[in-house]
Amino acid sequence: MQNTRLNNLFDTIARRLGEFFLNPWRRLSLLLISFLFGFFLGTAISTIAGQRGTLDILAAGILVFLTEVISKIYYSRSFLLKRSLWAESLNLLKVGLIFSMFVEAFKLGS
Repeated sequence: MQNTRLNNLFDTIARRLGEFFLNPWRRLSLLLISFLFGFFLGTAISTIAGQRGTLDILAAGILVFLTEVISKIYYSRSFLLKRSLWAESLNLLKVGLIFSMFVEAFKLGS
């Protein structure tokens, strides 16, 4: 890539955000927010798909595909050496989504 002002701006922002989240409490709070957003997303998706009643199977297939792709990326051997904050937050978003789906299933089963 060329070294333009916009490219320099994005590099600077990414570097400063990386330095900002080196603090363990900030990192933990971002990961917790990611987990809770995944939980919210799972509840919202299951509610919307259940309300419409037409896209249940398609939504479930897409969610299974996305969770498997995220797991494949996160747990790959080459990726184990360089786990970044973005990958950890994406994985926790996936965990929150799956946990929310289990909670919704238990609510429907009772």
